[in-house]
Amino acid sequence: MVRQERAARTRAALVRAAAEEIDRRGYDGTSLNKVINAAGISMGALTFHFSTKSELADEVQSQGSHAARTVADHVTAGSGPALQAVIDLTLELARLLEEDPVVRSAARLARERPGSPAWSAAWLPAVHSLLAQAQRDGQLHPAVLPETIAALVVHLVAGTETYARARSVATDTARASAVVQLGRIWQLALSGISPREPSDGPPTPRS
Repeated sequence: MVRQERAARTRAALVRAAAEEIDRRGYDGTSLNKVINAAGISMGALTFHFSTKSELADEVQSQGSHAARTVADHVTAGSGPALQAVIDLTLELARLLEEDPVVRSAARLARERPGSPAWSAAWLPAVHSLLAQAQRDGQLHPAVLPETIAALVVHLVAGTETYARARSVATDTARASAVVQLGRIWQLALSGISPREPSDGPPTPRS
């Protein structure tokens, strides 16, 4: 049991160190020597768990996608308005991107490694499902197509990834968090997405 726990800690440290290196330098710019130095682990320990850099990157992608999928499942399990759930999902993804280098690296690896599954595959199906429900419930402007909003969501999340990565290395602490920044953007976008009824305004982003 002690050996298994030690192995699990070593594996987790390697994934974390790899994610931090990939987040800063990209897949091509990350070397296994940098990873083991950052993790304080020998090359032998690394190759015991991951025989190649590609295998290590696969695990980073897997964990980052799993985190996003968990958030999507949690949000879609709620009972609130579907359009609000889309907003909440993007804000939770923004929180993940800001706080977890494994998630940021998973998104980056999906772009930089040919043949990799898109990181958005972990959460975009939930967005499509929620937007279809929002349309059925009359929460969308009649002139706005769900697929157009889904495209907007993809762009917003991609922009949030870039913003969160830049903020993670910035020394300017006055810069708004990724969640706050995305919430402000949603406040602007909602006026063109949600129909305004006299007694019922559009959903509002939750921080």
